[in-house]
Amino acid sequence: MKAEILVNVAPTETRVARVENGVLLDVAIERTNKRSLVGNIYCGKVVRVMPGMQAAFVEIGLEKAGFIHASDLYNNKNSKVNDGSEENSGVPDIRQLVHEGQTVTVQVQKDPISTKGARLTGQLSVSSRYLVYMPSVDHIGISQRLEQEEERERLRSALEQAVSASTMKEEGGGYIIRTVAEGVSERELLVDLEYLHRLWQAVKEQIARAKPPFNVYQDLPLALRTIRDLAMESAEKVRVDSRRVFKQMCDFALKFCPEVSEILEYYEGPRPLFYLYSVEDEINKALDRKVYLKSGGHLVFDQTEAMTTIDVNTGGFIGKHNLEETILKTNLEAASAIARQLRLRNLGGIIILDFIDMVDPEHQRQVMRRLEKALEQDRVKMKITDVSELGLVEMTRKRTSENIQQVLCEECASCGGRGYVKSAETISYDIMREILGAAKTYESTKVLVIASPVVIERFLDKDAKHVQSLERHIERPVEFRIESAYSQEQYDIIPV
Repeated sequence: MKAEILVNVAPTETRVARVENGVLLDVAIERTNKRSLVGNIYCGKVVRVMPGMQAAFVEIGLEKAGFIHASDLYNNKNSKVNDGSEENSGVPDIRQLVHEGQTVTVQVQKDPISTKGARLTGQLSVSSRYLVYMPSVDHIGISQRLEQEEERERLRSALEQAVSASTMKEEGGGYIIRTVAEGVSERELLVDLEYLHRLWQAVKEQIARAKPPFNVYQDLPLALRTIRDLAMESAEKVRVDSRRVFKQMCDFALKFCPEVSEILEYYEGPRPLFYLYSVEDEINKALDRKVYLKSGGHLVFDQTEAMTTIDVNTGGFIGKHNLEETILKTNLEAASAIARQLRLRNLGGIIILDFIDMVDPEHQRQVMRRLEKALEQDRVKMKITDVSELGLVEMTRKRTSENIQQVLCEECASCGGRGYVKSAETISYDIMREILGAAKTYESTKVLVIASPVVIERFLDKDAKHVQSLERHIERPVEFRIESAYSQEQYDIIPV
């Protein structure tokens, strides 16, 4: 498939979009004042140990303390970690591992999300083009996305040979062979391995001198991470609209991945880079609650603290032959659209898919096959169930960073994040009840009501008779004043 990577750079943020066959698949945004912390290594201090949760909070210099579980603190040289192979067993009690006030070296696994601090691990690692080096384990793992057994064995053997040939083999440690290593030679793995050991030596020296809280290692910025991981993207071209960043990417590519240099291109077009393929419009659409399908149906996304629900509706699609065919066609189209939206919106956690009810089991199987096929290109780890008795599909998608809504938006000042506000009718009735209560408590010659234009308009129109009745009851006039800066739910009642 024809894929392009677009790198848009501004003084305030860097955005990277992947476009495949003219369709935006995913976008990453890194703001200058809020770079991703994943991969960063910190010298931190334990501020709270929680035996009931077998976890601890660690102060690493961020707004919120990071969270670390006992299993992420326990370094076992024989454990298979970080590659999804086996879980650690026999993890000691958290109180045997750390105590309050202790200095620990930790690495960020997940960025702070919403009210939660960063998720930390004590099992440190540093990454290069083809490898991940883990000093605390003695194991060679291989990315699960490399499926051919013959290639897996070749890479394992090549890495073992590279370790034997390395001038730094006394360092020890374990490795994970990344997906992008498919087809590389022993020599290329050796170069990567030597680079990682030199990098780790520098990190160790920083750790030895650091006093908590201190950031001892920071991962590459977004533009350079894009180059490092590019082979996984199978991109034909990388367009960059900043000459300075383009030079940085070229220098990095020449040093670590020369084959990528050929596809790097400085974009000087008259149109903004993200206007190509309507990327800017697609980002804005990804913030909408509704996503419209070509057939006329639509998806409705609702995000809550606990989960995300996606509802499929036929909308304006009425089909041509019968109801079952209409439902099947809508669900098949929705399955492909859902897979794309999960990546584009970077949704994580528990996700519930409410497809239109299908009576025929074969139709259910077709929709599930379409969904699973569409999700194959997603690099994020996930689990998915079959259609339940209630007609729902349950899935989880690993949450590693904030979703696009959390990055680009903030809580609505009017509704407080509810997604709705009280109607003008409800507010006017609330105000009249409060006036009745205030009239009994305060002596005054009149009552002044200050509210938003839509509420005042209702008082002077539809509720005019109620206002007259209220004035007779409290035996004083009620005056109204418009305050355009007030939201619909804001108002003041002032006895004068």
